Amino acid sequence: MNFENEKDYIMRIIHEVIKLLISLILGKNANQEEQSPEEIYSLSDSKCSQIKSMVDRGEINEAENMLFEKLDGTDKASAAEMIFFYEYTSQKSSEFLKQHNYSKEEVLEGLRMLAAKTGFRHMTDLLEES
Repeated sequence: MNFENEKDYIMRIIHEVIKLLISLILGKNANQEEQSPEEIYSLSDSKCSQIKSMVDRGEINEAENMLFEKLDGTDKASAAEMIFFYEYTSQKSSEFLKQHNYSKEEVLEGLRMLAAKTGFRHMTDLLEES
């Protein structure tokens, strides 16, 4: 597999895992493209802005740590924040992520950890087997 195909494969897996977690954890349909992140994740504008700002400033690891510290496997709101964080972070270029000591692979691993914490690890494992 060449490097470009590998990046595309990782992005497809990330996208599918995000859609799956939105459906399983939040009970929502992630295929409705016209919905805003606020509607999909039921997050306030200020919470979305805070997460986006941290990522945009390159504080990706700090944002991830902050969100994981307050993550409760049974709390939909904290899980929604994590999914939103990973979706937004995955949209950044590989170069941007590399500059800030992060990668698309770390996005995928974080989603796996989130799935495990919320009881859905087996579902994300199935996606990678296909």
